[in-house]
Amino acid sequence: MLLGAGTGAPAPDATAEDAARAIATALIKGDYAAVEARFDATMKQALPLEKLRATCAPVLATAGKFLRMEAPRTSVTRGHDVVVLPLVFELVTWDLKVVLDAQKRVAGMFFTPGAGPWEPPPYGRARVLEAPVTVGPAALPGVLMLPWGKGPFPAVVLVHGSGAHDLDETIGPQKPFRDLALGLAARGIASVRYEKRNHAHPDQFTADRKYTVAEESVDDAVAAVQLAAAAPAIDARRVWVVGHSLGGFLAPRIAAHAPGGVAGIVILAGSTRPLEELVIEQVRYLEGADSPDMAKAEAFAKIVRDPGLADGQTVDMLGASIPGSYFLDLRRYDPVRTVAALRVPVLVLQGERDYQVRRADYDGWVKGLAGHASARLQLYPALNHLFEAGSGESRPTEYLRPGLHIAPEVIADIATFILRP
Repeated sequence: MLLGAGTGAPAPDATAEDAARAIATALIKGDYAAVEARFDATMKQALPLEKLRATCAPVLATAGKFLRMEAPRTSVTRGHDVVVLPLVFELVTWDLKVVLDAQKRVAGMFFTPGAGPWEPPPYGRARVLEAPVTVGPAALPGVLMLPWGKGPFPAVVLVHGSGAHDLDETIGPQKPFRDLALGLAARGIASVRYEKRNHAHPDQFTADRKYTVAEESVDDAVAAVQLAAAAPAIDARRVWVVGHSLGGFLAPRIAAHAPGGVAGIVILAGSTRPLEELVIEQVRYLEGADSPDMAKAEAFAKIVRDPGLADGQTVDMLGASIPGSYFLDLRRYDPVRTVAALRVPVLVLQGERDYQVRRADYDGWVKGLAGHASARLQLYPALNHLFEAGSGESRPTEYLRPGLHIAPEVIADIATFILRP
């Protein structure tokens, strides 16, 4: 969750780690004035006291009792110290990321979900075999999970959503890719999951690198398909791409680029509309139409829609600096047209409580797959973006509740579709 970013009063701490601990202590105590006093001028403008309180208080209130701070991780980026401090609460772990200038003033501050407690879902407790693998030229750490028994098995390659994800697509205490892998293995389907490249090699994804979704996702997913097909325990004719969120959006492109093709694709909450539309929609849903971030979202949309956008231009997406090449690449890709041209089975699944990818995106797949003889589409009224069950409005804090898993009906529907004669 982005709190702010920018370039006020110096903090008298000995080290950047000391400064981060002092900020974390003040946040936990609810002393937001002490936190704001450490902001630089830009942060004070972007995140004044009342907005800071309104942003942080709900996050901390839903985390449960504070237990401890763990060892910080520190790096240096463009002359700023970046400290990531894990804060362990009763219900969830938050990573507090603090960006500090040379005077130890706060130039940026973020909460992101950290690792949390996880237990296997009831449907995922069958015996399995796991073997480490290395995916593609980027040498991404991965795992091949095999069902217990004799192969060759059908297999899925699990492709992550947006952001820097580990091989389980961990979000707080949730591990949706591990849920999927275990649930499918119990039904006789193998899987390959791997670290996303921007998680394993974040230095390759600075705004001056002119990267695209090819480097972020597509090339590595294609390499994972080839790896799976070459594994002795896998039936090379039955390798599927299963993409979630951004991975679902890109699944048709991955299938189209895979040498030898794939057996089929499964799209989990994949968007069909331009990214800038989703950004505006999410900000409006979470913060309201009159929020300061709405103006930033609309400014972002104007830039990426500009016909004069250049490869080397840096685009500010709500505080994240991304090269123009990324958005120009997205302009050239139409997932609906691409999926309609594929001659493989396609399964599209969508939760109706998903606020990140909406019914309008699902309807785009419905339109694009009309007349596709081997397509099936399914809505789940109670499920959110992670395909976990709930009720009422879905909010980001829902992802931080321990004990939630991908709904068993989703596992069953995927397995049935893949294993059908």
